[in-house]
Amino acid sequence: MKPLTRPSRQRGVAVITALLLTALAITVVASLFWQQQVQVRSMENQRLRLQTQWAMRGMVDFARFWLRQDNPSLTALDGVWATPIEEARLDDYVDREKVDTEKFDATVSGRALDAQARFNITNLVAATGDVNPKQVQAYQRLLSNLQLDSGLAQATADAVLRAKPKPRAASSGTSGDGKTPAATPASGGSSEPVAFTQVEDLLAVPGYTPQMIEQLRDFVIILPELTAVNVNTAPAEVLAAITTMSLSEASALTLSNPRKKFVDLPNFKNNINDKQVIDGVDADVKSRYFLTVIRVRLDRAALDAVALVNRKTDPQRTTSLVWLREN
Repeated sequence: MKPLTRPSRQRGVAVITALLLTALAITVVASLFWQQQVQVRSMENQRLRLQTQWAMRGMVDFARFWLRQDNPSLTALDGVWATPIEEARLDDYVDREKVDTEKFDATVSGRALDAQARFNITNLVAATGDVNPKQVQAYQRLLSNLQLDSGLAQATADAVLRAKPKPRAASSGTSGDGKTPAATPASGGSSEPVAFTQVEDLLAVPGYTPQMIEQLRDFVIILPELTAVNVNTAPAEVLAAITTMSLSEASALTLSNPRKKFVDLPNFKNNINDKQVIDGVDADVKSRYFLTVIRVRLDRAALDAVALVNRKTDPQRTTSLVWLREN
């Protein structure tokens, strides 16, 4: 066999080099295309995210609009605010120019819930800054109605009191220009408890478990101020907690009139016979705080959110968004 000549070896090296360069070029081009695809998908995901958030904000504004149309002096389950929106296509509500090749598959659904149908954990501490024993008693009854440890009521009240924001302490004396110095926040370290704002915060109280939180979710809430329980919308477990009715009596009252509507508190008291609302526990037939549960679907993106809306008592029925939480 004849050995390869020098030109033959050079041609072989050139072929191998060309193949390596071609493979390298293909790898570089493929990498560039992949990076571009990732960037395009990322931009598309951001666009979908922004569009779903826009739709969600629109649903919150829609709920606030209907709350302004509702009668603020009487809140019941037959009010316009309680009408749910079931899987409505956005095209039914948005006037937009359509492109023939565009796939715009977007739906929204939502419903409003009366936040004052639930027991307000904030009520466990009175406006005076002390634990309210009557509210603790009502919460004990609610826990018992739900077959949970009623002993957690006092522990919860103590925890809410400890976590309540402390008033700002003003420094004594005056500054050099004769003006009283501005008040300064009370000092607190990292161990200082944080104020309760949502039901999950109850997990900070020893004795609560995630399973208990799920059981309580439809019956308790943490609102930014003291509120009354709306007897028109409250479930039997809450009605039995704030009155001397048994759970079976409260259930019979709600079942006999599922869309109950008491025009005022005396009307409610007349319907519970010899039973009464626990002294020191506020009840009413109207509400100011509402939860809006929203679900938005846009192509492959989905967004679930809950908003707390406050309907004020001014003549204009002004509404404000207290908080908005995405799930």
